[in-house]
Amino acid sequence: MGGGASQDDEGAITGINVTPFVDIALVLLIIFMVTAKYIVTPQAIPVDLPHASTGGGVTVAVAISVDQTGAIFADTRPVTEQELVGVMRQRKAENPEVRAIIAADQRVPHGRVIRVIDLVRQAGVTKFAIQTQPDEQAAAAAPR
Repeated sequence: MGGGASQDDEGAITGINVTPFVDIALVLLIIFMVTAKYIVTPQAIPVDLPHASTGGGVTVAVAISVDQTGAIFADTRPVTEQELVGVMRQRKAENPEVRAIIAADQRVPHGRVIRVIDLVRQAGVTKFAIQTQPDEQAAAAAPR
């Protein structure tokens, strides 16, 4: 029993042990699950994100970054405030359910981030999120 190979009266092997196959499949599944996060959410503009103990993944439609100097990037392309509104309006016209993920360096003044949020909303996009990094200390102390 147990998935092992069995022999009939003549000594021929009539069963196949599937345990090694299942082990390999589970290892591949774990590798896929671990690497999927890094494949889906590339960050091309280097920003030092603030930490938060809560937060989750959202489908990225437009990745907006604000670097430490306050420069705005839409999908890794530098844009002005007017161009950002135009890009968001174009994406909203293509897909009414468009979302924006705003990643701002933690050294950027609060007012600058609010200005970017306001520009996104001026374009008619109401679904957006602020990207953060998980705080390892808070995650370790959280009850499970």
